Amino acid sequence: MTGPGTAASSPAASVSTHVLDATAGVPAAGVDVVLASWDAGSWRVAEPGVTGADGRHRFTGELAGGQWRLTFATGPYFERRGIESFYPEVTITFLVADGHYHVPLLLSPFAYSTYRGS
Repeated sequence: MTGPGTAASSPAASVSTHVLDATAGVPAAGVDVVLASWDAGSWRVAEPGVTGADGRHRFTGELAGGQWRLTFATGPYFERRGIESFYPEVTITFLVADGHYHVPLLLSPFAYSTYRGS
């Protein structure tokens, strides 16, 4: 509860992702992804996950403000499909304040792109 002279607590932040296989035109199911935070000079794993049949994963933990990253195991995904790829993993580093962060990954064997979604 807040009142005069009491700071309101900031809303908790959360993160989700969606991996799309641009070469096949389908969601990338079964991609391992790790959420980590930058803490005291090193990365600390907050929560591992894996994309579902729809290529999506929503992390359950609440994020504090600061620097975070998602690391996607893209090499094993393409290996399972019998496709040669250049990037064994993709890491996306981003800043968190509050609210929800959706971080999509558009993936192909030799390129990727990302953006802050909604």
